[in-house]
Amino acid sequence: MMIAHLITSFIASAAFGVIFNVPKHSLFQCGFVGMLGWILYFFLVENEVNSIIATLAAAFIVAVISQYFAKRYKTPITIFNVSGIIPLVPGGLSYDAMKHFVGNDFYIAVQLAAKVFMLAGAIAMGLIFAEVMNQLVNKYNRRKLRLRS
Repeated sequence: MMIAHLITSFIASAAFGVIFNVPKHSLFQCGFVGMLGWILYFFLVENEVNSIIATLAAAFIVAVISQYFAKRYKTPITIFNVSGIIPLVPGGLSYDAMKHFVGNDFYIAVQLAAKVFMLAGAIAMGLIFAEVMNQLVNKYNRRKLRLRS
């Protein structure tokens, strides 16, 4: 089962990289970022961590690895962030929410839509938190360098 999750999350992220028109030499890294994010999410959910917290943690890891790859391969971070986040996007849940809205089952529809919004917010917060941490580390390193000079 875990191998299937590894393969499908890798393929989904790399395939979205193709759609997003990333450079061909970055497709493997895009797939790798998405695969790591999904595996962390899957592991946390399987160990009974709330899916919103698991999404936040996975988005944070995706952003951190994306920052590393962006520096290492001298490419924009967006290439890795967007492709890596794809497995975490709650598309099926949004579909179910809309299906219940159309079917006039508003009680369930609102519950599902609220969860979709919280998951989307967790993705955004994970990306933002990683960027803030990166900025703080860079600022600390620059200050440390200035003090040595």
